[in-house]
Parts: sequence; structure tokens; C-alpha cells
Amino acid sequence: MASVRVPLMFLTLLCFAHPAQAHVHKGEELSFLSGFWHPISGLDHVVAMIAVGMWGAQLGPPAIWVLPVAFPIVMAFGGMLGLLGVPLPGTEIGIALSALGLGAAVMTAWRPPLVLAAVLVGFFAIFHGYAHGHELPAGENALLYSLGFVMATGCLHLVGITIGLVNRGYWGQRGLRAGGAAIAATGMFFLWKALA
Repeated sequence: MASVRVPLMFLTLLCFAHPAQAHVHKGEELSFLSGFWHPISGLDHVVAMIAVGMWGAQLGPPAIWVLPVAFPIVMAFGGMLGLLGVPLPGTEIGIALSALGLGAAVMTAWRPPLVLAAVLVGFFAIFHGYAHGHELPAGENALLYSLGFVMATGCLHLVGITIGLVNRGYWGQRGLRAGGAAIAATGMFFLWKALA
């Protein structure tokens, strides 16, 4: 297990390293960094994306990789809808429900069939992607912005997977479930805010 933890921790740290600034064309660096910053600047996005990684790790292979790969793929589709201005009502409610639902899945150690877990994660990813795409700042490069938010999402999933690897032994399972409960509670708070 140590052979898996070390590379995952290295990848997690690598995701938060600052990019090199050499030979950046005007506007490109800002667009990428704006996109990268967007998911990690909102707690509602952070907890849901970490929960995806935690749940995947809790479910084990192949879900440990399927869920964190399915989310950004579908999220990119949602981002495209947002960039195009296609209306998606209830986006904030969907984001809040994602934290609530994914946190509850980790808290209860729910083990649905892999297809159902991937569909659920993909459904929530549409709302997150839409929010990222819809909130593209004026004058930003849409492609670089999108690459930034997809990469940040992957990094957050890696953080969740790293946390989820504690799912060994009695106390590890209890700790992981407590983390899921905290995420679900955060989702309930954001749902209350979205409905207020």
C-alpha cells in the first residue's frame, strides 16, 4: 500500500506547484490560472470534488480511477454548455446536492454498481462544469480557462483519493465516514443558501 501512497501524494503536491512563466503569450497565463483557480476558490466545488476522490478510493478499483476520470470528462461538457450560454436552471442547487449526495455516499459507505456511481458523479459534474463555463471572465481564453479548471478538478480528486486511502482498518473507515459526514453537512449548508 505504501507503494501506492507515495506516488499519489507526489501527484497531489505536483498539482499544486506553480507553473513556469517562460514564453507565455499575452492573456494565456491569466486564462489558465483563472480557470485553475476557479474550482479551488469555492468551498462548494472543493468539497464535492474531494468527495469524488474519497468515494472512488472507498469503493476501490476500478472506481478509484473511473469516478475521478468520469467527473472531469462530463464536467467539460457542462463547461461547454455554460460557455455557449445554454440555460441550466438550478445550477447552484445541483452543486449543493452534489456535495450533500457524495458526502452522504462516503458517510454511509454506499456501494452501488460502478455504472450507477459513474452516472451519479457525471450528473453532478454537469452542474459544476456549467458553473465554471458560465462564469468565464470577459476576455479570457476559453480553451486555456477550461484546461485550467479541468486540471484543478483532477488535483482535487487526487487529494480526495489520498484522503480516501485511509479506508483501512476500523479507525480509518470511521475517519473517512466522518469526513463524508462533514462534506454532506457542508452540502446541506450550501443547499440552504441556494434555496434561500
